[in-house]
Amino acid sequence: MKTNRRTMLKVLAAVPAAAGFTWTEAEAQTAHTHAQAAQATAQKTGTPYKPKFFTAHEWATIAMLADMIIPKDDRSGSATDAGVPQFMDFMMADQPGRQTAMRGGLAWLDRECVNRHEKTFVACTEAERTRLLDDVAWPGKAPAGMSHGVAFFNTFRDLTASGFWTSRMGIKDLQYLGNVFVAEWKGCPDEVLKKLGVTRA
Repeated sequence: MKTNRRTMLKVLAAVPAAAGFTWTEAEAQTAHTHAQAAQATAQKTGTPYKPKFFTAHEWATIAMLADMIIPKDDRSGSATDAGVPQFMDFMMADQPGRQTAMRGGLAWLDRECVNRHEKTFVACTEAERTRLLDDVAWPGKAPAGMSHGVAFFNTFRDLTASGFWTSRMGIKDLQYLGNVFVAEWKGCPDEVLKKLGVTRA
């Protein structure tokens, strides 16, 4: 399941989010506000963040899985660098209706790894974890009997990407400027006009 950030954006545009993991922009922003505050406190005190919803084992699992989905590269940091696990923890703690799908999916992941390799997801080798994710990453290509894993992974991937690209790091990664004050409007840049095949009047 090797992928880069540009490919990830295309995947997310093509795969619909499952109902159990849909959320509003306001919910995402609230989760980010709490996550960023928790990260700042942890850095200031030197005390690791303590999850409100996830167990210690689940916490290790979601961090590893999120970083497999969005790893660190030469453009920006990984999902965990952006605070995605904390984002997920606040989402789960504040919205109990989402908890069963998340906890059940993580249990499925471990159970499948135990069946295949007699060890949990975090204890597997990188190659073993990648082979499992390759089986569930693409719904149309998944082996028979993997529907639960497919549903979980695709919604987890969506949540990971949403958490990353709505974080400060992710917004910078997208090079999104937002509403920037322009003191003097000089017209559309020449390179954009050229790309559009338009000339100045």
